[in-house]
Amino acid sequence: MRRFLMLVVVAVLAAIPALAFRLTGATIGALGETAAYGLAILSAGFLLSWGAEAAERHISQGLIIAVVALVTVLPEYAVDLYYAYQAGKAGPGSQYVHYAAANMTGANRLLVGVGWPLLVVIHWARGGGRALDLSRGNAVEVAFLLAASLYAFVIVLKDNITLLDFAILAALFGAYVWRVRGAPGAEGDEDEEPGPAAALNTLPLRTQWAVMAALTLVACVIILASAEPFAEAMVRSGRLLGLNEFLLIQWLAPLASEAPAVTVAILFVVAGRAANGLGALVSDKINQWTLLVGMLPLALSVGAGSMSSLPLDARQGEEFFLTAAQSLFALALLLRLRLGLWSALALAALFGVQVALAFAYRNDEARTVATLTTLAWIYLGLAAILFLVNGRRLLDLGRTALLERRTAAGAPGRPEVARGQR
Repeated sequence: MRRFLMLVVVAVLAAIPALAFRLTGATIGALGETAAYGLAILSAGFLLSWGAEAAERHISQGLIIAVVALVTVLPEYAVDLYYAYQAGKAGPGSQYVHYAAANMTGANRLLVGVGWPLLVVIHWARGGGRALDLSRGNAVEVAFLLAASLYAFVIVLKDNITLLDFAILAALFGAYVWRVRGAPGAEGDEDEEPGPAAALNTLPLRTQWAVMAALTLVACVIILASAEPFAEAMVRSGRLLGLNEFLLIQWLAPLASEAPAVTVAILFVVAGRAANGLGALVSDKINQWTLLVGMLPLALSVGAGSMSSLPLDARQGEEFFLTAAQSLFALALLLRLRLGLWSALALAALFGVQVALAFAYRNDEARTVATLTTLAWIYLGLAAILFLVNGRRLLDLGRTALLERRTAAGAPGRPEVARGQR
């Protein structure tokens, strides 16, 4: 408990400078504000993750994985929806349209290209060279992410994200939450806790809920106060440093907003619950690939004061295409419900190549678009090979995720013989 309280105090103290700047209107320059507000968003993300993690004993494991993923990514939502809202206010052709798309695609690709491989490497190092195996129940996450990734190609073909897309993607996320309700976690061990919030379980139940509510409230205040100035400070920092604003928003902002989610997943791995950790990041990807993408035209419409869609120009269309292709390749690697070291390294290497080339060609728009297209087709080619090789696995995955009956505990049921053999 002492350690937990110390961490909470540190997180709150880290956010105080940003809150003070916002309340007083003081400024310390673009770079200083980017650091201060970015640190505040990072600390808020940790407060949210601790509150959600502490709820794990009181909510079904399958559902809590989805809740943790959604809650820990709220800082990402705040920044991206701010850009979309400003795009609506500024009107067609605004740079904010590009910023909204950049932040969304960067967050998605960073999660898969860095977050997933990082978990595998840690698990491999701690587990004596073993691959990270998911449970049969994780087929639900993989199947719904596959559905969202396939729908992303519909958006690519349309070159815009509409309110109809929001309705479809929100319904897909709702179906996913309904499917995982009541399902136990991958390891199903309720006696282990992955992080410092385990201390809350020593408190009376009402006190636990009070603390969790307080953590969430404080974090939301910090995020609401910091999202706008952080987003604007990044734009000014890019201009001040002579850096490409698009790339700065695409890669720097997600680093701060995604760090809590990845950290929570790492804690799961360290606690011996690697499947829960990867499952949380897959769920994180689902809610970003459904709710976050779908809410962009909603925020833009609110800003514009009328029903509007988020347009994707040639650059944004290829960024979205590359993000969808990376997602499909990552899912092809997960068809066997395991992610080995070489698969993780392939994800990381391809991600590293795309980031390096993006910075190398940052001043050549035509070459950048051509590079994005080439990389996307490489991802799709590799994914096609894996889907062909593992075609039967794909059918089994869909059957397990969508058609198998649920046990009394709510998890996808196994045949009686299989349970008896265990």
